[in-house]
Amino acid sequence: MFHKIKNVFPANDYILTVQFSEGVSKEYDLKLLFERIPAFKQLQNHEKEFFSVSVDTGGYGIVWNDELDLSCDELWENGKEVTTPFDGLMSFADATELWGLNESTLRKAISYGKLVNGVDVCKFGKQWIVSMDAMKREYGEVEV
Repeated sequence: MFHKIKNVFPANDYILTVQFSEGVSKEYDLKLLFERIPAFKQLQNHEKEFFSVSVDTGGYGIVWNDELDLSCDELWENGKEVTTPFDGLMSFADATELWGLNESTLRKAISYGKLVNGVDVCKFGKQWIVSMDAMKREYGEVEV
């Protein structure tokens, strides 16, 4: 299973905070790669480039330039899970992709009271957010 990346935030001391579509955040210590993979050493010598990191198209990794990237699997497996106020929350689009549903299914679940507005889901502007716990309760574990 791919763990799609939604956002990446570089911090001091070469730490990356990575937010995944599953509503999980992890910190990844890039310093561990400086000795193992010489190409990453250039980021240590060019701090400005380290801070230019972005999510790759599709969310399957992060990139700095055409030659330097990390896969979502590496970040997921070797990152340390951290707690943020947004853990366990995801957009309807992410939830429907993970569970193989249509967004209309989730909207109907709200109207039928299966997903309770303000408890399980909340709308911010045009975007609906749902909790991972509510999705698991109503639709089971994510199929791998």
